[in-house]
Amino acid sequence: MPDAAPARATAREAIALLTGAAGFTEHRPPPSPLPPDGPLGWAGYDAARERASARTGEEESVVYGAGVVGDYPCVLLSFEFGFLGGSLGRQTGDRLAAAYELALTRRLPLLALVATGGSRMQEGMVALTQLQRVAAASVRLRAAGLPQIAVVRDPTTGGGWATVGAGADVVLALPGAQVGFAGSRVRPPDADPYAYSAEGQFAAGQVDAVVPADELTATVTHWLRALGPHEGLPAAPVPGALSAGGGEPGAGAGTGSGAGTPSAAGAAPTAGSVPAAPLPETGREAVARARDPRRPRAEAYLADYFAVRLPLHGDRSGSTDPGLLCGFGLRADGQPVAYVAQCGTPTRPAGYRAAARTIRLADRLGIPVLTLVDTPGAANDAEAERAGAGAAIADTFAAIAAARIPVTTLVIGEGGSGGALALAAPGNTHVTVDSYFSVIAPELAAAILKRPPSETGATADQLRLRPQDLVDLGFARSIVG
Repeated sequence: MPDAAPARATAREAIALLTGAAGFTEHRPPPSPLPPDGPLGWAGYDAARERASARTGEEESVVYGAGVVGDYPCVLLSFEFGFLGGSLGRQTGDRLAAAYELALTRRLPLLALVATGGSRMQEGMVALTQLQRVAAASVRLRAAGLPQIAVVRDPTTGGGWATVGAGADVVLALPGAQVGFAGSRVRPPDADPYAYSAEGQFAAGQVDAVVPADELTATVTHWLRALGPHEGLPAAPVPGALSAGGGEPGAGAGTGSGAGTPSAAGAAPTAGSVPAAPLPETGREAVARARDPRRPRAEAYLADYFAVRLPLHGDRSGSTDPGLLCGFGLRADGQPVAYVAQCGTPTRPAGYRAAARTIRLADRLGIPVLTLVDTPGAANDAEAERAGAGAAIADTFAAIAAARIPVTTLVIGEGGSGGALALAAPGNTHVTVDSYFSVIAPELAAAILKRPPSETGATADQLRLRPQDLVDLGFARSIVG
């Protein structure tokens, strides 16, 4: 006989898992009684509510208040699935709106622990319109520059997923949780159940991480520390140089120190500073060094730069790009920095959409951004075109152009045309000695100009794509070597 499914955590157990001994202070909205049997006069509704209250000890399907996770104060709201399936009625909406308002008034992040079946049928359209209240409250919190984190538990479906859950800045999920807009009783009978799971939503880029319960407190604590709120953060320091012999840091893991790197105060290196490593003599050599498989890649730079990394996953439109890494990180000195890093592959539309999402979130929260450029160019296959490559690239250009926070760029390999430029910070781009940047790859330039392959090297020289050329042309501020 198979083991029974583990008991579903109550709303208060979910809160206690995160707050521990730090404690939680419950808040309640002003009383606002419902008419007998609710707004629709649904026969038996009052009795159902009474039974739910007796079973759970709760007055409604949401508990909210102020608490501390790790060392970080926040507002928590937690759904009680045992109370009418964690459904949203008018009084649930009162509590949700009050939770968002508490976070806004106290300027605290909002942490939502979601387990809901959606809107409450017994309250009809009155219940459904609570989703609009939640959306409006979430927008006000966003406008105030305050982060929203959701932990989706089992199950998280319907309007609760489509507002409190999927509407958060960061979405974490517990393993095996049922997650999706369509609940189990309303989806097509032949629907793939994996698509409605935490793991399936992660694969589709709708969830940022699937986190085991015993790791949840540490993970949420890191996210609260990274997302703030913060004020007056300095620009992201330029990463230090890594050697081609295995990605050893130029000086000090997690500090980003090395030749051409800013000081601890975040000052930029002197424009045109000369690196310690030799520069490529020709354009062909620059391209060859950038394409060398032994050259350090984004993973090595990020591992050296950050003490803690917190990935954001997916474009929220059903796709992911494994060749682009993005998220937030904490440096050894505690400074939070958002990152977007190309991994040397053609960047797909999902990658650009994820990049734009990350940059806009960082901008709203006042967190500096680091971009690492390394791509032969944007993906140009038919599927990429159908997925909206042009629009996705345009949106990434717009995200950087509109950013109010400082963006720092380091070109660590190939800078292939507009697909690379979309992630480059105007006026604050730096290059490594084993990188190049070009309007087009020299092979393609030669082909367009109808030159024989033997003239590719001369074409590369004409394009002036070497690191020192990029400084001379005013595109790059410094060479990190």
